[in-house]
Amino acid sequence: MAFPKKDDIQCHMIIHTGETPYQCSQRDKAFTYNSHLTKHMRFQTAEKPYQCTQSDKTFSDRNSHYYQRKLHTGEKPYQCSKCAKAFTKNGALTIHMRIHTGEKPYQCSQCDMGFTNNTSLTRHMRIHTGEKPYQCTHCDKNFSDLSNYYKHRKIHTGEKPYQCSQCDKAFTYSGDLTKHMRIHTGEIPYRCNQCDKDFTQNRHLIQHMRIHTMEKSYQCKRCDKTFSYKSTFTRHMMIHTGEKPYQCSHCDQAFMENHQLKSHMWIHTGEKPYKCSHCDKAFMENHRLKSHMWIHTGEKPYRCIQCDKGFTQNSNLKQHMMTHKGENVQRE
Repeated sequence: MAFPKKDDIQCHMIIHTGETPYQCSQRDKAFTYNSHLTKHMRFQTAEKPYQCTQSDKTFSDRNSHYYQRKLHTGEKPYQCSKCAKAFTKNGALTIHMRIHTGEKPYQCSQCDMGFTNNTSLTRHMRIHTGEKPYQCTHCDKNFSDLSNYYKHRKIHTGEKPYQCSQCDKAFTYSGDLTKHMRIHTGEIPYRCNQCDKDFTQNRHLIQHMRIHTMEKSYQCKRCDKTFSYKSTFTRHMMIHTGEKPYQCSHCDQAFMENHQLKSHMWIHTGEKPYKCSHCDKAFMENHRLKSHMWIHTGEKPYRCIQCDKGFTQNSNLKQHMMTHKGENVQRE
């Protein structure tokens, strides 16, 4: 390789020597180039000197600022030849093309997993090494992934930059706003290819697909039960451990699930969140509201199998069944 300047040769030679002369004063990290140290220090200090002229966003490095400007102009010069997607960066297009080709050039040395980009491999390797390089400056938490670190920081700042344009709600994360907007638009983008059921979130579709595949990935080590969903498995394990992590702050009662605690808290607060749309009655529990609604609709879902009489409550049906029991004794 040839270089126009002597300084360029010196910078290049560091790649071969492995030298890292630029040392961070706050952490035990060193860098090959001064520019990398500068970027790292801004991460530590949260300095963001590059201000977007179109929004309130600020950036720690020039490149991110440059690509943010392209978001506002809508410029996406790098077009995929296989589908309609276009990108602001050439590197993003290169990575995207691997979806079509199936190429995964970044291979884990510890397991068989391959990745389309080096960033994903680096993130994956931390599973094996246990490395968590991103330390929260507000608490003792460490993170293996930068995006999770940024998300966590917003808990401390209370920042909710993603504002709904249809109502007053604001969100910490962009993904939460996207999911919320579907309430307003009615969009249900995830469809099951087995039964045509639609879902607003991909994770709900993945869970639903286990009904068709009969997949039960979660095995209890204390008994033979298996479960399709992690949440169901977690609840089941509490039966064995006796764990009740949700503790009432007003009394000694504790619960396995958060929703049970919420329902219980209404006993203390007197809150009745389930309101009838036909009259002024309100209820602490949703199933009681449903039972009440049958008074207005005339629906009687509890039906006697002997005389076809209907009832709004199961207890009334049971009481009614006793009259038939008396009739049957007399016939005998």
